Amino acid sequence: MALTIDERPAQPGEWGFRPENVTTEETPPAFVWRPQENAASYDIQCARGADFSKVAYEAKGVTYTVHRPAEVFESGQWYWRFRFVDRGGKVSDWSSGRAFVIDQNAKALPLPKCSELIGRIPKSHPRLFVRPEDLDGLRARARGDLKPIYDDLVATCEDILADMPSTKEPPLYPEGTVVLSEEWREIWWGNRMYTIRVLNSAATLAFTRLLGEQDHYGEKAKELLLACAKWDPLGATGYRYNDEAGMPYNYYFCRTYTFVNDLLSEEEREICRAVMKVQGQEMYDHLATEMRYLWHPYGSHAGRAWHFLGEIGVTFLDEIPEAEEWVWFAMNVFGAVYPAWCDEDGGWHQGLQYWESYVQRFTWWADIMQAAMGIDAYCKPYFARAGDYPMYFQPPGTRGGGVGDLTTTRTSDQNCSLMRTLAAQARNPYWKWYVDMHPEKVKEETSARRLDAVGAGRSLYIDFVRGALPEVSAKAPVDLPSSKCFRGTGLVAMNSDLTDGKNNVSVIFKSSPLGSQSHGFDAQNSFSLFAFGERLLIHTGQRDIHGSDHHKNWMHHTKSTNCIGINGESQLRNQAAAMGEILDFQTSDVFDYVAGEAAQAYGGKLKKFTRQILFAKPDVVVICDTVVAPDASIFQYYLHAETEMDIEGQTLKITTGDAGCVVSLLCPGNLKISQTDQFDPPPRERVQLREYHVTAETTIPRKDATFIAVLRPHRAGDVPEGGPVLMDDETLMVPLPNGELKVWVGETLHAEKRDQNGVVVATLC
Repeated sequence: MALTIDERPAQPGEWGFRPENVTTEETPPAFVWRPQENAASYDIQCARGADFSKVAYEAKGVTYTVHRPAEVFESGQWYWRFRFVDRGGKVSDWSSGRAFVIDQNAKALPLPKCSELIGRIPKSHPRLFVRPEDLDGLRARARGDLKPIYDDLVATCEDILADMPSTKEPPLYPEGTVVLSEEWREIWWGNRMYTIRVLNSAATLAFTRLLGEQDHYGEKAKELLLACAKWDPLGATGYRYNDEAGMPYNYYFCRTYTFVNDLLSEEEREICRAVMKVQGQEMYDHLATEMRYLWHPYGSHAGRAWHFLGEIGVTFLDEIPEAEEWVWFAMNVFGAVYPAWCDEDGGWHQGLQYWESYVQRFTWWADIMQAAMGIDAYCKPYFARAGDYPMYFQPPGTRGGGVGDLTTTRTSDQNCSLMRTLAAQARNPYWKWYVDMHPEKVKEETSARRLDAVGAGRSLYIDFVRGALPEVSAKAPVDLPSSKCFRGTGLVAMNSDLTDGKNNVSVIFKSSPLGSQSHGFDAQNSFSLFAFGERLLIHTGQRDIHGSDHHKNWMHHTKSTNCIGINGESQLRNQAAAMGEILDFQTSDVFDYVAGEAAQAYGGKLKKFTRQILFAKPDVVVICDTVVAPDASIFQYYLHAETEMDIEGQTLKITTGDAGCVVSLLCPGNLKISQTDQFDPPPRERVQLREYHVTAETTIPRKDATFIAVLRPHRAGDVPEGGPVLMDDETLMVPLPNGELKVWVGETLHAEKRDQNGVVVATLC
């Protein structure tokens, strides 16, 4: 009797069967399937016909639940299926055939077989970022065009020698330490920064020694490396004990080891191998076996741990027996599931802070893959669009990043370092323009070379290696639409001026199929409003520590965002199942429009929550919400600002810095409106934060409600005259500086913009 294939559809948080009923921009695509109980290996077949009468591609004995072939497929219609062999040698039936189409312009992205990839890695050291045969050329360039960066490296090394870091092993948590307490936090994060200071200093000394004749740099690097090798690999810097300290321990240790390898005795190398064998195996067991990361790739820390494991594998190939498998696992993650948090439009579910942090670290692995194995990570279609995300969500001069953890006070200049790398790799002139629009940040990064940079994790040796990247000509995005929908991550940025945040009015909207999991916890169908460089209507709270009472019960709660609650209850919190969906998006020079559906995010509390937003750029934002509950309920309409709102009836006036906004809550009437500057629960005492929260609540229980709000952003002191008028249940008139806006309210909003003479100058249908 044949074994039964488990073909249950993917659940929230699972990667899913891929490709299936899609057109892919990659050839060949990466194939992904559900892990099968007791499977020892898998076979996969691909064919041009649904009956598989003629198999065009076949792979046998695949050990992971993903497979990217080593050969390019032709464009057009394809089908694929898989089966498995159990540990006793029994073979299952074939799975159902799944259809996909390869686009005629698909990029060639084959993944070479394991033996070929491993064969490309240098047999001698260094192996990370550079190859042994690169050194002579780099030394020549250190005396030539890259001399300014080399001089920075030397100056930094001298600073390190003048203030050598301590190599005392970091402390464990004292017995009885409460997880997430302030005492725990100090050790948890403190050990990370301590480890970075020691081992990034070692790596910097070691690499600089490769470029010149400063042998004493190498000896000091070796001294630091061997001192850290004495630390318990299962202790304070162990991956499972504290991954925030364990991960940087591993990758900086590997870099130092490969850069000073020729200075180490065989006995000293063996000491280092013993440490990394323990560290690497812990990471592999967690990622490959316990998490099954290839099927569950939405773990946040795991999203960077896999390529740090790859660094260990490349460094210790042929020195630790398991290293080859670690490399192959990392390459399968890259080939089949990375990046999990993105979409094909360039969006990032977790927000700009985690986009910058995680993609920046990935670029290290991209450099390593290119140098060690000749794999160009930037051929992936995502990287052709990745820089659009900050460009649309934070035009130059913008304060606040919209959605996601730690974006509240983020400024656009913080995106420059990564944008510079992406612009050079993708040869994108718009992203280069974005960097050039922050000249002070560019100057600051160019001059930053001292211990604070090394201690914070900046690796000047990577800057040196990247110094050879070609320059890209800058071009302002004046020929691009000012707004963009990142549909796969359910994020929309609607802008009136993409070139200048100080002149821009921006509406940020979220309704995501990835739910509210991880650091992208913001409520579905929530929005933010920015104008003229100021944050007007905002998502609130400040993370005091991840997972704290305030973080979980305020920031993860719908009440912290500009959204709708029901009976005071939240959407499902921090869950993949709390999904939203972008129903429609349109953009033009005059109008932007988005519609989202978020009922599923409420876990049965709502049958419908459709939010429509019409942006008549730059003067008026109309928001129409339709909510339907299974039972008679009280609905809450939440709005938040940095400053206290002036409330007159159902009109709210906000002034923040150089900008303001008049909010008219037109429907329903008789709302009970309250305002507070308190958080429930508040952040910890060390966080000083004051924000204002308005709740506009219906007073009579009902099963359904329609909310209509008109937002009129303006420069401070230039409050718009007149006010919107809801003529009947279907027609809304809003005065404009040079005319008027007429909106027909219904299942889909329609609008006309008229000039002072009543002539229609633009329509949205």
